[in-house]
Amino acid sequence: MDPDAVAKAFVEHYYTTFDANRAGLANLYQEGSMLTFEGQKIQGAQNIVAKLTSLPFQQCQHSITTVDCQPSGPAGGMLVFVSGNLQLTGEQHALKFSQMFHLMPTPQGSFYVFNDIFRLNYA
Repeated sequence: MDPDAVAKAFVEHYYTTFDANRAGLANLYQEGSMLTFEGQKIQGAQNIVAKLTSLPFQQCQHSITTVDCQPSGPAGGMLVFVSGNLQLTGEQHALKFSQMFHLMPTPQGSFYVFNDIFRLNYA
């Protein structure tokens, strides 16, 4: 398993799904998962997706600038750190963001998001 390839595939899947259908992200989280969104902590797949789907914009487009990853811990987890731009419909300027995912393996051989930290980066 190539961690860089896994990270790249995950990031592509996550942001494509986010931009098209945020509710579709539910299966990437589990009950023990935690999202910190701009400092607010939210736990559990349902609560996380409720937060993401309630964000005050209908459409957005992520463009990814960097993806860094490291293997993490004896259980085969992975840290994925993403930076990029977020373009909201009707807004002139893109917002810069950073997001960190801690991915953990599932028994089925895929990964789920155990930790997710999102921050807008203000100039």
